[in-house]
Amino acid sequence: MDADRTQPHANATEAGPAEPQPSALVRRIVAFDVGDRRIGVAVSDPLGYTAQPLFTLHRTTKRADLKSVARVLRKHDVAEAVVGNPLYMSGDQSPQAAKAQAFAEDLRTEFGLTVHLWDERLSTAEAHRHLDAGGHAGGRERKGIIDQVAAVLILQSFLDARANQIARSARE
Repeated sequence: MDADRTQPHANATEAGPAEPQPSALVRRIVAFDVGDRRIGVAVSDPLGYTAQPLFTLHRTTKRADLKSVARVLRKHDVAEAVVGNPLYMSGDQSPQAAKAQAFAEDLRTEFGLTVHLWDERLSTAEAHRHLDAGGHAGGRERKGIIDQVAAVLILQSFLDARANQIARSARE
């Protein structure tokens, strides 16, 4: 047998540099559907095209909530966050919107993240429609996933709007 054949990767330099891993190209975006008792969490794929549910965080204390968020940010190499902003249908700020905005500010302060507040009017109602269409039962099972589905809808809306904006800019 040839000596060259027994050496692993003998032609590595001829093949050119290794392609970068997707996570090295684009870091992920995480979304939060913030409620008083639960926070739905979703994350983008590494290229920023699609949103997937992660889990529902059952809230305890602010410190514990932020500790859980920190683990998500590290594990998924998150660069940006989107927080659902539940405005009234009129566009006015609701009491829950003030809480979501405070959570967004905590993310900025604690982790130095770029945080986008995203209009999430009717996202929970839409999440219920998706679950109904998928044949998911109501009750306790639904409570466990509704916030995740809402977070996915918030993030997917954000990702789609960003892609549309990039496409418009490229055409101009």
